[in-house]
Amino acid sequence: MALWRVLIVEDDVPTRDFFADSVSRSHELHLVAGVGTFEEARALIEDASQGIDILLTDLALPDGNGLDLIRLAGRVQPACEALVISMFGDEDSVLSSVEAGALGYIHKDFTPGNIAHTILEMKAGASPISPMIARRVLAKYRALHQIDQRAVTPAPDERSASAGEHAPDGRALLSGREQEVLELIARGFSYGEISKLKGVSVHTVQSHIKNLYTKLAVHSKSEAVYEATRLGLLQPPTSGR
Repeated sequence: MALWRVLIVEDDVPTRDFFADSVSRSHELHLVAGVGTFEEARALIEDASQGIDILLTDLALPDGNGLDLIRLAGRVQPACEALVISMFGDEDSVLSSVEAGALGYIHKDFTPGNIAHTILEMKAGASPISPMIARRVLAKYRALHQIDQRAVTPAPDERSASAGEHAPDGRALLSGREQEVLELIARGFSYGEISKLKGVSVHTVQSHIKNLYTKLAVHSKSEAVYEATRLGLLQPPTSGR
């Protein structure tokens, strides 16, 4: 019986070992390798002699992004199917993963006890996705659909309602820590610097930034600063830190 060949890319060692153990115990899967960096994974994917059927990857890696690995696998090994398991639960991360080629997306807080079973379900035609993430993506889709509908037939009363949507205190949009991170990125601090200042990991900082991007409906630092200033979350930016 042919075995599905699995490459695991996860920088957290206990999590990687947990996945590797599950895959190794399956009679239908073969563990190609479990690695913790982008470069290690890239070398394996680009190795023509090393066939990979399933790429199980995190997004935030110490030296790169899992999205680039998914795209690379799609080019170099077209038969490879990607499953993301990430701490990021925002819509942008999910949609970006799907656009890159991922067939499933699992939030780390909802990691299945038997990842091998999830992989086999995906190979059988399923698209595994955590319920909480599916709910958020559907809500995002509905919101975007409503915005598109308004853009097609904008009525005066609808414009008035839209203009008043931000009337309440904008700070209610963000948690206290998200507000702190927003103020620091507006002042030009890097993820690493914010991590040291707040005593948290870079991954946690990235998670806060992803969440506030989603809440502000933006996709970059400059857009976040502009929108936050417009909503009264920030004072108008000044030059320098």
